[in-house]
Amino acid sequence: MKKKLILGIESSCDDTAVAIIQQNRCVLSNVILRQKIHKEYGGVVPELASRFHEKNLFLAVDKAITSAKINRYQINAVSCSLGPGLMGSLLVGVSFAKSFSMGLKIPLITVNHVQAHILVHFIKKANINNYSPKFPFLCLMISGGHTQIIKVNDFFKMEILGSTLDDSVGEAFDKIARVLGFSYPGGPLLDHFSKNGCSNKFMFSKPYVNELDFSFSGFKSHVFQFLNNQSKKDSFFIKKNLSDLCASVQKTIAEILLEKMKKATIKTGIFRIALAGGVSANNEIRRCFILFAKKNKKWKIFIPKKKYSTDNGAMIAITGLLKYEKKIFDSINITPYSKLKKSF
Repeated sequence: MKKKLILGIESSCDDTAVAIIQQNRCVLSNVILRQKIHKEYGGVVPELASRFHEKNLFLAVDKAITSAKINRYQINAVSCSLGPGLMGSLLVGVSFAKSFSMGLKIPLITVNHVQAHILVHFIKKANINNYSPKFPFLCLMISGGHTQIIKVNDFFKMEILGSTLDDSVGEAFDKIARVLGFSYPGGPLLDHFSKNGCSNKFMFSKPYVNELDFSFSGFKSHVFQFLNNQSKKDSFFIKKNLSDLCASVQKTIAEILLEKMKKATIKTGIFRIALAGGVSANNEIRRCFILFAKKNKKWKIFIPKKKYSTDNGAMIAITGLLKYEKKIFDSINITPYSKLKKSF
């Protein structure tokens, strides 16, 4: 019997991503078309994002099918992001998936974007360990739009234990990076410049937040105030200390995240920890968690390979495959949503 093939479409923000996965959980193609125009505006412009998805989606799907060395009639189901995300961008992807489903008379499967980031760990050899976590496990979901601690009981049974009260960690990185003089998206540039810096050069305050929630607005304000005060004394302060500032900011954020996860393991008694989301590609956060896990043998750490950290079609395809195997299909009348629910 031929292995089933699932097409995955991700269009929740500004990246147009399409992938095809086989029933053995091997990715046959994983195409990402990035929208560079947002760099001119210092952030994602929703209207432009949806317009470019319309332009890029046909190209991305065609490229994914060609790269997988199949034809469209071999595809058994189409999956797509339903939310959370930018409503206009989601509508483009969902509309395309509906048309694809109707045209080929195959099932439509819609996917929770956050859930898909977590389930990327079940793609064959998707994380640095090359094997998947056992249930239950804790996932630290960190991206430009989300910062949550999620208890994962099963593929489709997850509960948010803690969340950010204000900015996501990705927003904090990007806003601090902008003040340091980097263009959008600034987080990866801050990470790059930190490599040659001393992470102990500057000390920044860590916010105190009850339970397992996060807050980055106070930390961000402290960094802004520090940079403003130092720049008044020396207008070249940032330029002279750029690498050390980047390294110090990253270290503080990594420690904030790690300290919360330590609390989560104590509270739940679960020591299988997965990272997910675009910010999980950050080198200092990865290093910090890996180092702690090596010292604490109870911890089993799961970190996605970088190509599966940022938004990608493969995470939608694997979630679609897992739903396909359970015969969880959707109506053609389903509509996208922008907000994340407490449990999903």
